Amino acid sequence: MTVIDREVATVSADHNSPLTLIDELVLSLLNEESGYFRQVPGWNLNCAVVGGALAELSLRGRIDTDTNSLIFVDGTPTGDPTLDPLLEKIGASTGQYNAQYWIEKLLPRAEPIIDATLERLTEMNILRHHDGDFWSLAKIVWGEADVSAKGAQGQVSDVDPISTEFVKTRISRAIFTDEIPSPVDVIIICLIDVCDVMHFIFELDEATEQRVADICKMDLIGRAIAEAVRENIAAAPSISSSLSKQIPTVKLIDMIRSSNARNGNIPAFFTELYNKYGPVFKLRQPFQQDFTCVAGPEVNAWVHRYGRLYLSSRHYLDNFEEALGARGFVSSLDGADHFKSRKSFQPSFSRTRLVERSDEMLNYGRDYISNLEIGSEVPLIELGHRVCNSQMSPLLLNTDTQDSFDDLGKLIKRIMITHIAGYFPNFMLKTPAMRRRTKRLNELVDQVLAGHTAAQRAGCSRDYTDDLLSFNTNDRQLMPQANMSLAVVTALINSIYLGQQMSTVMYSMLSHPEVYQQVTAEADAVFGKDGKVDFEAFTGPATDTTQRVVTETLRMYPTIFSSFRHAINSCFIGGHQISVGDRVWVLTTVTHYLNDQFPEPMKFDIDRYKPPRKEHLGTGYSPFGLGTHSCLGQRIVSLQLVMNTLMLSHYFEMQLVNKKSELKMNMLPVPGLAVKKKIKARFVARRHELTKP
Repeated sequence: MTVIDREVATVSADHNSPLTLIDELVLSLLNEESGYFRQVPGWNLNCAVVGGALAELSLRGRIDTDTNSLIFVDGTPTGDPTLDPLLEKIGASTGQYNAQYWIEKLLPRAEPIIDATLERLTEMNILRHHDGDFWSLAKIVWGEADVSAKGAQGQVSDVDPISTEFVKTRISRAIFTDEIPSPVDVIIICLIDVCDVMHFIFELDEATEQRVADICKMDLIGRAIAEAVRENIAAAPSISSSLSKQIPTVKLIDMIRSSNARNGNIPAFFTELYNKYGPVFKLRQPFQQDFTCVAGPEVNAWVHRYGRLYLSSRHYLDNFEEALGARGFVSSLDGADHFKSRKSFQPSFSRTRLVERSDEMLNYGRDYISNLEIGSEVPLIELGHRVCNSQMSPLLLNTDTQDSFDDLGKLIKRIMITHIAGYFPNFMLKTPAMRRRTKRLNELVDQVLAGHTAAQRAGCSRDYTDDLLSFNTNDRQLMPQANMSLAVVTALINSIYLGQQMSTVMYSMLSHPEVYQQVTAEADAVFGKDGKVDFEAFTGPATDTTQRVVTETLRMYPTIFSSFRHAINSCFIGGHQISVGDRVWVLTTVTHYLNDQFPEPMKFDIDRYKPPRKEHLGTGYSPFGLGTHSCLGQRIVSLQLVMNTLMLSHYFEMQLVNKKSELKMNMLPVPGLAVKKKIKARFVARRHELTKP
């Protein structure tokens, strides 16, 4: 397919933009099974992308290239924002250099080119972006392009959508038949071959490998660009371990002197360490392997994009899963299995599911708060846990776990502290109290499963357990029945995390009277006299203040402020080597307390999120984690926090028991930061009668 042919081809009836060579290169590297792109090392991929951009400029007649030189021909802008900066830089050069020189010179542009390409393909409805930085083909391009519509010159009729699979089909036809490939296809094949992923896309025998080698010699541009990319890959800068920076070790005095550490504000404390030691530092652990802590804006961006290639959560969760009789649940999986599991669980935590059952959720919450007595003083952590569990257990498990929540919560926390944080020895799980709680958990699992027979679920709204059982039916290896206990525990953990975050939202609101007054006004407007609520109001301008209160609370007091990982491949961060087997503590929310990310970070300021500031945009704001293992339910967590905050504010007048009380949180990093029990709210008066629509 020539450039002219590709420019008249259309992607869909709504989009007349052509697919560029870079578009097709990126699409050819998409692994639909795993949800992200072939594991091409970053340096290799960047070289290939810049090489592809130079090839595109050559095909458009802006430059000319051969194995010895790259010549500037025409400086007329292409109109493509990914290509024109490269063309401008080449045109401004007074010397004449070869393609290898320009690939190396233009490498800093590689990542912006990739980002812009992915954004363009998403806007064109070719790719669909999923939470966690996964990608898949959009429905519009699932069908194979009709080969019969292909004209003599390779042109696809504009009445048929170009399928991204058509890129791979053309490549397949070129390498498995005697058909002569177009110059574009030759270049794509050359670049894929240089990246050394051809055998991951196609099954190649010796004869086919020779065919690929022969194709790579067919086109002068393709051969020149591929050779230049190959030479740059071979010259990839490597830093010897002996020359890497020594990782500094945190001193005990740093913790003793820190008021943030004493108050349990761990993100703010780790920000102090980041400012002192840099993006990588060691944290000593008694009787355990040291933690290598990584933090900062650059680290967040790296983890979000490349963390999956170097870090794994499996090592921290294996023993935790084993303690519950499970193995290989979604949070401990990587690669294709993780993507498949995540997609299977997505409906359970989708906004659509919450919309469908929003009235139920609010009514479960009303049932609980109807028992709160005027004049009573309730620990915020207890209030948060109880309100959220009163909703989550019925909605996810179709079971009320309020009577056993405290007991089971202690079991879950003990298992997490023992097997994830490694603070307790294993025998701490064998005490009589823990054995009794384990038995109660098994009884709960049996109770949940017994309540989810086909007969009992007929006519009921679908829930998380229904999704689990369907997953088990469809894939008994990836979701075995043995994992059901862990699946039930996951629902309870959601209640714990959500409840802990709810308690910090209440503290933030009640400790700022002017904000509390605005939230109360929004609550009364949204709930109205009869208690009936328009669900869309929770996400619209009518609740803007409450939404920003939640957003700012998630910044200042994120329940999940970090993640534990295990290095499975060596890498360099900030000049420091992370070696295979290192215990890595990814401190994603350190950026929440950096002044250049959030000015005056210790100040509670809900105006941060109004235009034009919008300080939460980007990887600097990460209360739900980053990358492929980011929180699956992040879209509904904030929404549920908004709904519950408004519900409590509508029905009760509240105040902190000690208005000058400084927020203090528990130090243990699992199962997330939590407000200490001495922080309490007093229920002063009932503002409205508790009615259900």
